[in-house]
Amino acid sequence: MLRKLSPDELYKCCDPKVLDFNTTLDIRPLEGTMGQDRAMHALDFGLNFENSGFNIFVLGDSGTGKRTTIKTLLTELAAKKPVPSDWCYVYNFKDPDMPRAIAMEPGKVQEFQKDMDELIKNLRAEIPKVFESKEYEKQRNNIMEDFQKKQKELLGSLEEEAHQKGFAIKRTIAGLVIVPVKKSGEPLTEEEFEALEDKVKKKVEQIGKELQEKLDDVVRGIREAEKFVKEMLARLEREAALSQVGHMIEDLKEKYAAYPKITVYLQDVQEDILEHLEDFKPEGGEQQPALPFMRQPRMEPSFTRYAVNVLVNNAGLKGAPVIFESNPTYNNLFGRIEHKFQYGVAVTDFSMIKAGALHRANGGYLIVEALDLLRNLFSYESVKRALKNREVKMEDLWEQYRAISTAMLRPEGIPLDVKVVLMGNPNIYYLLYNLDEEYREIFKVKADFSSIMDRTDENVRRYTEFIALKSREENLLPFDRSGVAKVIEYASRLADDQNKLTARFSAVADLMRESFYWAKKAGSDVVRLEHVEKALDEKIYRHGRISDRLREMMLEDTLIVQTTGAVVGQINGLAVMGMGDYMFGKPSRITARTYAGRAGVINIERESKMSGRIHDKAVLIITNYLWSRYAFRKPISLSASLTFEQLYEGIEGDSASCAELYTILSSIAQVPIRQDLAITGSMDQNGDVQPIGGVNEKIEGFFELCKFRGLDGRQGVIIPSRNIRHLMLRTDVVDAVREGKFTIYPIDYLDDGIELLMGLPAGQQDEKGNYPEGTLNYLVVKRLEEISEAIKARKEEPIVEAVKPAQTNNNK
Repeated sequence: MLRKLSPDELYKCCDPKVLDFNTTLDIRPLEGTMGQDRAMHALDFGLNFENSGFNIFVLGDSGTGKRTTIKTLLTELAAKKPVPSDWCYVYNFKDPDMPRAIAMEPGKVQEFQKDMDELIKNLRAEIPKVFESKEYEKQRNNIMEDFQKKQKELLGSLEEEAHQKGFAIKRTIAGLVIVPVKKSGEPLTEEEFEALEDKVKKKVEQIGKELQEKLDDVVRGIREAEKFVKEMLARLEREAALSQVGHMIEDLKEKYAAYPKITVYLQDVQEDILEHLEDFKPEGGEQQPALPFMRQPRMEPSFTRYAVNVLVNNAGLKGAPVIFESNPTYNNLFGRIEHKFQYGVAVTDFSMIKAGALHRANGGYLIVEALDLLRNLFSYESVKRALKNREVKMEDLWEQYRAISTAMLRPEGIPLDVKVVLMGNPNIYYLLYNLDEEYREIFKVKADFSSIMDRTDENVRRYTEFIALKSREENLLPFDRSGVAKVIEYASRLADDQNKLTARFSAVADLMRESFYWAKKAGSDVVRLEHVEKALDEKIYRHGRISDRLREMMLEDTLIVQTTGAVVGQINGLAVMGMGDYMFGKPSRITARTYAGRAGVINIERESKMSGRIHDKAVLIITNYLWSRYAFRKPISLSASLTFEQLYEGIEGDSASCAELYTILSSIAQVPIRQDLAITGSMDQNGDVQPIGGVNEKIEGFFELCKFRGLDGRQGVIIPSRNIRHLMLRTDVVDAVREGKFTIYPIDYLDDGIELLMGLPAGQQDEKGNYPEGTLNYLVVKRLEEISEAIKARKEEPIVEAVKPAQTNNNK
């Protein structure tokens, strides 16, 4: 007689009396992480191991607290680390397309930026004063007077000589030219010149040519003098400006002497200022100059090249930075170079370089979701390259795809010292590990978060602390002992194990929030057992439309599932349907037909390409079990078909293999199977019953159907004994078992369920290998022998050819 499971074996309660508090207000909130000792050990190693390549991949199911744990750990660890350097970009006067990167002590870069702004502000005020000073004007006038005096001397002597010879110097658009004049001083017209005698004309031309050559020499001399004067004026401007620029730059050099790159930069700034003094002159300088070599009117000058672009400012940090990048696009990770439109053209400069997450996390920690990283174009490969080269470098990744290359800034790379923490599910981890060799060299630390933990007294205590923590963090009503106990029991249900608790804390937190809602709606000041149960029932109702519809179809006999009587070659199997957000059990009708032949067991689902590989394997195990048990003395001949009736989608898994075998045996022996029982369980080739998944949902699915049709005390479910520890059934199922209206039977071997299902003992072989009469195995062997004999007799029958009678000719 099969053992019946007691109500206590169907559900492991958390006795509220064991909980030594009235409400969660009496409990200290949880500190740290619970149930993840292995992952915490790995994180401690990975975060404290200072070596390249030992970045971390944190893997685990969604809702196991990976992100919260990582943030908490890193926040505590980062506070003990030194604050990393600030970074800025400055103009590169030698190569404007490659801005220079400068590292400074925390807080210094902002001070440097202010100092440079102050320097340019002061120079724009002081340099014009220098050029407006009396001393500068005096020296400039002296230079100009000397030049004008020399110019007058050169032109005066030549004008005198030309006058004596009847010529004059005239200014034209082309410059200074020698023209003959009359005694009155007026230029000789072309008609008057042509009217002269040939001898006189030749003489005039000869003298004019000689004077023109002398004039050209004088003009060359004047130009040389102009060049010299220009150099003198430039030198005067440089010396005058240097009197203001020099000491200011020297003060900054002295202040930032600890930064060699800044010293070089300041020297370049000084040279550039002295070369572009026109930018610092007052606006009055835009008037037309008196001399032709002076600069023409200019556009509004830009002083952006003297600015400091603060890329990373860690002045407010206390410890190393911890950056979580929720949208890891290439630009968000590596920064961007912005543009602005001027006159319809996009322009940029070094001041528009913006930092990315890697810049901000430099010297600290960067947390990224692995799936988000893989989804974004270029991001994953670029992060690997940065970690391998230990440098953050901004690049125009689209350049290689353009037909025409465009001029872009190429900022100097910044040395990278960051610990990257990727988070993702196990599938992504193993996919990257097996397919990407570089990944294995860069992410060497694996922190594996488990989805379950042992249901020990310590973990139960910490679970109560977690409930207290969540209720306070989210301003929920406090939970009393009965409410806490029910939440803990729900955690075991999610873990599918009486001795485990789920580590999917997000699901537990959702239950707490929903329970709070129903408690508040009921006007309660605490969350009690009935409010948690209400939340669970409401969640099932919200998600149960499909399961309810399938049950309605069974009640209408649209989907045929019998729960009374007995049928040969038919049994109620149990399956689990998962809709993503909800799982439920679905009874299925399994049938088998056997007949003489040698085809073996035909899996109709396989023939129709609706069977998965695991189910195909299970049917092969069934076939091998039949042959090994019933063909031990001589071969047997059998053809059998096996199918899930009214199945219109694929089937996978081996949890129906016990039911399928019982169906075949029933068909062979022609013994009916009880339809008020359902069975689930996997089997091996030795006939041992193996545990399966979803046992709670399967039992509840069949129970619901029986309850709607009316419980009569005969209905029940047969499950593997090894699944007893996984039972955390609903309260109504447990109550029905307690009242004797529903029964759950555990079995260890296939033979254990035969008598319950078919009313006959299985039967054991005697010393000669025979089964006793009145047992199922006896009937099976007998029927198989009859089939074999029939096939053998059919082969031995003589083949008689039918002789066709001769045709007679009836024609007369």
